Amino acid sequence: MKHASGPNQIKTDTLPARTSIGTGQLALNDADYDERATMRAWENFLADEPKCARDPVHVRSLIHESWYRSATGGINAQSIEAPLSSDRDEIEYLTRTNAELLSAAQRSFASLGQLLDGTGAMLVLADSDGVLIDAIGDKKTLHDGMDIHLGIGGKWNEDAVGTNGIGTALWTGKPIFVHAAEHFCAGIKSWTCAGAPIRDPLDGKIIGVVDLSGYSPIFRPHNTALVAATARQIEKALAEQQQEQRTRLLEAFISSAPSYRSKDGLVIMDHRGRAIFCNNVPDGETTEMRDGPMEPGRGRWLMNLPPSGSEDELAKALPPHLRSCHITPLKLDGNLRGAALVFPSGPAISTVAVIDREVNRHLQAATTKIVGESEELLAAVDIASRVARSSGVTSLLIEGETGVGKELFARLVHAGSRRTSNDPFIAINCGAITKELFGSELFGHVAGAFTGASREGKPGVFELANGGVLSLDEIGELPLEIQPFLLRILEERVVHRIGDARGRPVDVRLIASTNRDLKQEVAAGRFRSDLYYRIGAVSIHVPPLRDRGEDVLLLTEHFNRQIAAAAGEDPLEFSHDALDALLAYRWPGNVRELKNLIERLHVLARGRNVGLRDLPKEITTPVPERTNMPADRPTTGTEQLGSTLVDAERQAMKNALAAEGGNLSRVARRLGISRPTLYRKLDQYGIRRGFV
Repeated sequence: MKHASGPNQIKTDTLPARTSIGTGQLALNDADYDERATMRAWENFLADEPKCARDPVHVRSLIHESWYRSATGGINAQSIEAPLSSDRDEIEYLTRTNAELLSAAQRSFASLGQLLDGTGAMLVLADSDGVLIDAIGDKKTLHDGMDIHLGIGGKWNEDAVGTNGIGTALWTGKPIFVHAAEHFCAGIKSWTCAGAPIRDPLDGKIIGVVDLSGYSPIFRPHNTALVAATARQIEKALAEQQQEQRTRLLEAFISSAPSYRSKDGLVIMDHRGRAIFCNNVPDGETTEMRDGPMEPGRGRWLMNLPPSGSEDELAKALPPHLRSCHITPLKLDGNLRGAALVFPSGPAISTVAVIDREVNRHLQAATTKIVGESEELLAAVDIASRVARSSGVTSLLIEGETGVGKELFARLVHAGSRRTSNDPFIAINCGAITKELFGSELFGHVAGAFTGASREGKPGVFELANGGVLSLDEIGELPLEIQPFLLRILEERVVHRIGDARGRPVDVRLIASTNRDLKQEVAAGRFRSDLYYRIGAVSIHVPPLRDRGEDVLLLTEHFNRQIAAAAGEDPLEFSHDALDALLAYRWPGNVRELKNLIERLHVLARGRNVGLRDLPKEITTPVPERTNMPADRPTTGTEQLGSTLVDAERQAMKNALAAEGGNLSRVARRLGISRPTLYRKLDQYGIRRGFV
């Protein structure tokens, strides 16, 4: 077997020996595991990664997709271990921030730990980033696990170590197993693991993973069922903890608020600013909640609670749409563990309600999420607000560079056009869908419509968005052959599932967004002119961050305080030189890039004071202008502008690749673009992933 040269080249004599387990024990998903075949598939994948991305190798689709993410994300297939943090302060911080998860898992881990001794298996608990925070089980396996850093402090998400039970369960959000040669990195191919995500019972977000690992002979098909059952037990314990905290916070509120009247509206928040109890909440955008047996408002995030817990600081932290209420800190055992929002039942509430009804309460709240004061931005907000109030506009085109916040404008239109609290908002990224699946995703299909179709059939996004808003991001990526069908739905307001002659009426407001110049796409024959004029009758241009002047400083302050409050820390302090550098930078990734930078500074800054030395080089070192154009060739103003923008984008991508060591997942996040868009741009500019 020949191998392609590069960082992923592996010698076959370094691969782990084949397991002695018979393949008959490994049947799952109608395919027997065959280690030799899996190993050959892995070698073929590394030898010709682009071809194997187009033509999947003979492994489970879940594994093939994860291999592709690992390879394109810059994971080195020669790796023998995961990254490990052994710093005591970091471990203590992990333990402190995951105290609730550790407490909820304690009972399950204690009972299973006794049963695993001598079995060759270990049970580990990871947080939402895939970092291990607890491990129990067979002593020898625990010891051997440290050879690959499968211990507390080891980082096992896919971005760190490729395909594995913990990271792939985090990515898919489902219980999965990864057996032996199915791992991406050679150093862990002698192990088998089964992981299951743990979700917060309050809001459904993934907060961790429980995983059963050991050398490959421990593999059994029911390992996945075991970890899934353990995850459910942990979730049940979390729910009990949350119920206990809810009761204690209610008791704390009752004892601290003797003037509270039963007619007043009340919302109790936990320490993360999520609603855990609501009663008599007034109508309107203030909270969109009602009291009732199921308490539909529970779990909704309302605000960040400042660490100090004083009433003054809490009042300052209130979002504008909650300023009409009174907030009270709630402490348990001397620590701030929540807050109560009280909406007095009197003239103050009725006055606020009248004002809110006149300007549309939903719209007001959505508008406050768009931070900025520049004229171009406020003009875009004004157009979006008018479109939201209009019943005659059924489609809207939002144009702007990647990362400018186009989805916020789409949600603003949705908020202002809502008729009921249940009107759906469905968002789909056209750049993240394969060409073969476009029709099925947009229009749905009936049972057996094509190979691989769902047995029960499937509704498309138009049906799912019926009565609300459908947001099609990166609509410029829509294949030409699909565009006539989209146009027909917009004109007839009827959708036909693939394989079905019956039409289904839909009432959908379409919001299309793009970072391309659709007029140029029409001129080039890549986008239909009739569809362009249909969706672009009303359009909004969201300005890039570099054209918004001092909005950069407003957004820096906004993200700084938001991130600090979420982490329970004081905001960073920026020097004048640092702020000047942020103002002068061109921000190719726009608002998303700025937010990512502030998050990075909260982690990596040397102290609470941020200076020039803490900023990335691409911000503090201006990119020199290119002067290699022949002097005797005259250029038009349009050519110069196009060349400047293209050169700036190409250089920004090279800078990001160098800063992130070629890791495409992190490069995409840094630039604020999707990975499919990044791949297309790399091909467009002829940039190799290995560029440093």
